[in-house]
Amino acid sequence: MADVHYHDRIQPHQVQVHPQSRFDHHHQVGAGNKNYQSGPSMSQVLAVLTLLPVGGTLLVLAGLTLTGTIIGLTVATPLFLIFSPILVPATIPVALVVAGFLFSGAFGLTGLSSLTYVFNRLRAATGTEQLNLDTAKGRMQDMTGYIGQKTKEVGQKIENKAYEGT
Repeated sequence: MADVHYHDRIQPHQVQVHPQSRFDHHHQVGAGNKNYQSGPSMSQVLAVLTLLPVGGTLLVLAGLTLTGTIIGLTVATPLFLIFSPILVPATIPVALVVAGFLFSGAFGLTGLSSLTYVFNRLRAATGTEQLNLDTAKGRMQDMTGYIGQKTKEVGQKIENKAYEGT
């Protein structure tokens, strides 16, 4: 049998953990000599005291809105069931029209972004730049948002007219 001694075995490594100096009470950091264990500042306390009533009020309003929605749904569900033979066929063409407008807008934006990409590549290749490129880009983004909003409004108007007509 082999004679194995204790000192021949591999000993596990030991790890020592030292606290970081910023949490040490005796060591202070920076020109302001801030103590990190002093608690919240006055502005933080004021922010909490100000935001607690606002958050509570908004939470109560959210609960009231949820309650009103549930009551409205409870009242309206029988009407939806009674008029479903009329509403479902009217909803299908309205949904298709709205989807068509949205897809049209999406394809238009895709084409516009493709043309912008090509324009930017050509401008980079030729070295010519426009002076007001940022202004034009901002106007284009505003117009794109405006067109998207108008598309949604037109879809909503069509849907409302379809419901009124049936």
